[in-house]
Amino acid sequence: MQPVSLGLRLASAFLLILLGGTPANARDYDPLQLANDKLTPPIDLSIRDRRRDRDIPIRVYLPHTKRPAPVILFSHGLGGSRRACGYCGKHWSARGYTVIAMQHTGSDESVWKYVPLRERLDALRKSTTFQATKARFEDVKTVIDQIEEWNTKEDHQFHGRFDLENIGMSGHSYGAATTQGVSGQSSPLLGQRFTDRRIAAALMFSPNSPRMTKPDDAFGKVAIPWMLMTGTKDTSPINDTTVADRRRVYPALPQTIDRYELVLENAEHHAFGDGEGRRRNRNPNHHRVILALSTAFWDTKLRGDDAARGWLHGDGPKSIMAEKDLWQLALGKQDSGSPQSSPDGP
Repeated sequence: MQPVSLGLRLASAFLLILLGGTPANARDYDPLQLANDKLTPPIDLSIRDRRRDRDIPIRVYLPHTKRPAPVILFSHGLGGSRRACGYCGKHWSARGYTVIAMQHTGSDESVWKYVPLRERLDALRKSTTFQATKARFEDVKTVIDQIEEWNTKEDHQFHGRFDLENIGMSGHSYGAATTQGVSGQSSPLLGQRFTDRRIAAALMFSPNSPRMTKPDDAFGKVAIPWMLMTGTKDTSPINDTTVADRRRVYPALPQTIDRYELVLENAEHHAFGDGEGRRRNRNPNHHRVILALSTAFWDTKLRGDDAARGWLHGDGPKSIMAEKDLWQLALGKQDSGSPQSSPDGP
């Protein structure tokens, strides 16, 4: 693995030449700074999909601003819930985003919660089916459809609260696979059937590379910016996923998009969640790096913030990362300094 100091020096030097230097205001940009530390309590409710006879529990983190705010959707991992990665929901909403964490029935906590301890791992493995994955993809579409409707209803509590021209999608583990599936990944026979063109940028914690498809075929048609985050110990016993599997995604992404990859030294699979995971002595800097880089990514892609862009593409990440963390990025040929959105049509 290439040390971050060398990799960042090379990347920064290239970008300084390409961009004509880092904007001065990038030096003052701080993705961890919160203008108001008083968080709005999250709102729990449920969306009814009558077509599928299915309920989708969601948790909504609203920013303090009453103006339309960019939206970030979040999909939990296998066996999780809408409470997953709450530290991200709180931070992103405090930075001015509306965060909507959804819960996917059939691959959520109900899979293991009432199962004997010795049978839980097997129950989790059996729940990763095509039907469950398809249901997750359709949940995302249903949620976006619903918030579009709420946004126009004058008597609804969320009327006018969403900037639906700037929607981000994120998730961890199975939620990362969900994010990939609705943000441009192709699959055999189905192609990009589940890609939702309303999503403008995507962020994956613990990304996944399909076993039955070549990475270039799976990710070669992605048309929006992707950021990937994993760790050097980010394995999973569910499908025997290795770190190498997760790192096959980045090099397979097309050169036409902006793409980013963070690899945290010694970070396990649960480092991206709220709990302590398997290691008692968890690295407290992991969450700081995750929040800083993810926030700069959203500010760059959903807000077109030049300061965030200068920080993200310059020396900003190096200022907060550990020496052995790896960070790399590549700017797409279509990059223009403003939020990107995917093309119209299927």
